[in-house]
Amino acid sequence: MTRLSMGVIGLGEVAQVVHLPVLRSLPDLFEVTAVCDISPGLLERIGGQYGVANRYAEVAEMLDQERLDCVLVLNSDEYHAEAVVAALDRGVHVLVEKPMCLSPREAEQIMAARDRSGAIVMVGYMRRFAPAFVEATERIRDLGRINYARVHDIIGRNQLIIDQTIFVDRPQDVPREKIEERWAKGRALVADALGDVPDVLAGTYRLLCGLGSHDLSAMRELLGRPRGVLAARQWRDGQFITALLEYDDYLVTYETGVDQQLRFDAHIEVYGEYATMRVQYDTPYVRHFPTLLITEETRGDGLHHTVSRPHLKDPYTHELEYFHTMVTTGGQPKTGPEDFVEDLDLFAALIRAMAANP
Repeated sequence: MTRLSMGVIGLGEVAQVVHLPVLRSLPDLFEVTAVCDISPGLLERIGGQYGVANRYAEVAEMLDQERLDCVLVLNSDEYHAEAVVAALDRGVHVLVEKPMCLSPREAEQIMAARDRSGAIVMVGYMRRFAPAFVEATERIRDLGRINYARVHDIIGRNQLIIDQTIFVDRPQDVPREKIEERWAKGRALVADALGDVPDVLAGTYRLLCGLGSHDLSAMRELLGRPRGVLAARQWRDGQFITALLEYDDYLVTYETGVDQQLRFDAHIEVYGEYATMRVQYDTPYVRHFPTLLITEETRGDGLHHTVSRPHLKDPYTHELEYFHTMVTTGGQPKTGPEDFVEDLDLFAALIRAMAANP
């Protein structure tokens, strides 16, 4: 089996909690040979913890100095596109955490770089690789005519769960000017995507690009792309969203928000003519919490309730195994750039609906 040399760009929370431990569990598939981060302290401490001697503060320097097969892009969203294009222009395959980027213009740049290089770009939508979700995509036709669906994601802040389960090294050595630069870049990219919108809608868009991208991407794979947005509202300064999405002959409600409760409630539920199917997610920050597929079906005089737990392997591991297969076989990932662009289009449509009904 081909072992791929990987560079990891960004050593923050998700790298420490999920990606680096998962990569360590897949030594036959990946070898992390270089890491990159803006924080000198993180480079020293996390690089040392994982035995990675090649440490870089700049993405371009790492790509020029190292012979890498692929990179895992985990830095701040505002810099995803820069890192992805830089890797592609050197013929390096890319797995980039969602969101792939923040504006359609950036997406076009990424797709152009991919086409120039022939390398693979895959977006890290790990929920779509959970075995229970994959099973749902295979069984959805068994429901008969779809009458209604609900996409729900109301969670407490991730840090509330993370702080109970694992230590995260949160550096204090990032210069203030770099932080302000990131904020300014984020505002400019949102303006590039949406035009002139109020600050609250710019923040709502960022929530959609982050948490919302998981839900709406999975919805599209399971149900297809909606025809349009009938209505959408935000409140609590963009931290809660409800929307009504139109399909050919049924409607979908989408609801999301983040609060201070210690719970994670994310699911997609589809109501068919003959059965109901629910994909129930748990927090991804505690490895091996299973994603469940719950079905209810009327048979004769009885209602049968079934819970399927196909596998305890976490979705991030399935995702990385899939990425390895795509790189080594030359396949095209289902979560490629064109797929992500459909999410950007939907995010913009949701914001337009909110702006029309403030």
